[in-house]
Amino acid sequence: MLDHGTPEHAVDDPIESLRHRMRHSAAHIMADAVLQLFPGAKVGIGPPTADGFYYDFEVDQPFTPEDLERIESLMLDTIRSNAPFVREELSRDSAKSMFSSQPYKQEIIDDLPDETTLSIYRHGEFTDLCQGPHVASAGDVTAVKLLNVAGAYWRGDENRPMLQRIYGTAFESEQELEAHLERLAEAERRDHRTLGRQLNLFTDYWRDIHYRRGYNIVYSPHIGRARLWQTSGHLDFYRDSMYAPMEIDDQEYFLKPMNCPFHIQVYRSSLRSYRELPLRIAELGTVYRYERSGVLHGLMRVRGFTQDDAHIFCLPDQVAAEVGDVLDLTFEIMSAFGFEEYDIMLSTRPEKYALVSRDLPYAIDDGGGAFYGPKIDIKIKDALGRDWQCTTVQFDFNLPERFDLVFQDDQGNRSRPYMVHRAILGSLERFFGVLVEHYAGAFPLWLSPVQAVVIPIADRHNKYAESVAAQLRDAGFRVEVDDRSERMNQKIRQAQLQKDALHAGRRRPRGRRRRRCRPHSRWR
Repeated sequence: MLDHGTPEHAVDDPIESLRHRMRHSAAHIMADAVLQLFPGAKVGIGPPTADGFYYDFEVDQPFTPEDLERIESLMLDTIRSNAPFVREELSRDSAKSMFSSQPYKQEIIDDLPDETTLSIYRHGEFTDLCQGPHVASAGDVTAVKLLNVAGAYWRGDENRPMLQRIYGTAFESEQELEAHLERLAEAERRDHRTLGRQLNLFTDYWRDIHYRRGYNIVYSPHIGRARLWQTSGHLDFYRDSMYAPMEIDDQEYFLKPMNCPFHIQVYRSSLRSYRELPLRIAELGTVYRYERSGVLHGLMRVRGFTQDDAHIFCLPDQVAAEVGDVLDLTFEIMSAFGFEEYDIMLSTRPEKYALVSRDLPYAIDDGGGAFYGPKIDIKIKDALGRDWQCTTVQFDFNLPERFDLVFQDDQGNRSRPYMVHRAILGSLERFFGVLVEHYAGAFPLWLSPVQAVVIPIADRHNKYAESVAAQLRDAGFRVEVDDRSERMNQKIRQAQLQKDALHAGRRRPRGRRRRRCRPHSRWR
């Protein structure tokens, strides 16, 4: 075997043997189409698989969904041409000469034992170094479909350029192809991650509101290779706040101080079309930052914390609207938690228009931006009038350049997206500490760990108390039953001391008027 495929004798079932040859041939037909559309592409290998086929390519830019449509259309043209697959044997020198512009094929030839018989397969004008087997002609590839694109490293070497792997599938009939595609769709519908979101197994208020606002919620690794942090600039600008590296497989890794480089990798997983933007990626991601022991303070300042982090990749003319939407989301969330007074700091001009359009007062913080670019900071005021820095909206000129981020614009050209970093609650641990002090532990009903306590008057009422609690739980409340053998007044007093919502919900801080309003209306 030269570069891909499984010898035909390894596939005993006649149907599977046909599918094996058909999928192998479909991989060649796909490579032919890619080289016609992208003449400078470097081809890797393209084997059949249990459910389809793939082929690896080195290209200047990742393939887009529109590219896959064009490739598939050209494949169908080749299939209709019914060009025969023809095998030829050739010498090693002839093979090296034939594939002189294809470095990956050159590597394959160099690695083969001297006694190996080299062969090629032709169909139409396309030639590939290959042992086979194949169908007799392109028309025998009856039903084919390209599925998706993923990144892959040549022979697993992460120091080499990442290749683009196009996956597809082929069957002996359109009916079999449609049945397979339906199985794939059903598997996706049954995916535990999808069901988890639908059944609220993984959702809370933060996730719900972000889903409604069009964010994609992701989970990123806790460590990243040194090269990632070098590219992002963190090793140059943020090294003192990062922990010492660890060595894994002879490479340096760092605990992540921020989530942004990983969200960028999600963006870079494929070439984005302008139609996909804005792309909003959010995460409740734990980050690790070195703090001297003398500055650590409960939940307010810690070395590892969870950020409600998000990054928005958008077109230049979408920036103002996206920053404005972040401000609206901030005010909605903070109002829900009971904070309605803010101080806003602006570092420079680009986000000014989002503030002006919402009639929000702000002060200028000279030199207050991070190394990414200008930003907006929002400080909330708690019940004691203290300021707490929570929300940050950061416009980034830097990372799109460092990571060479692009999208395909409406003219088919590659353009640079703009990037917005944002965290609304900031550190969740710190924000929880602020909440505890803001409410003095007496949380509003929806935040209270225990929303109701059912207290039976006497032991003979315990069974009825449990039935009341069950009804409340069925309605979605967090409920406890205090059936201890204590006097009723003591039980009530205990609930009050625990600041359960049964007590907290009846009282409001003196001198403060609860109201739901647009947080910035008082500044008009």
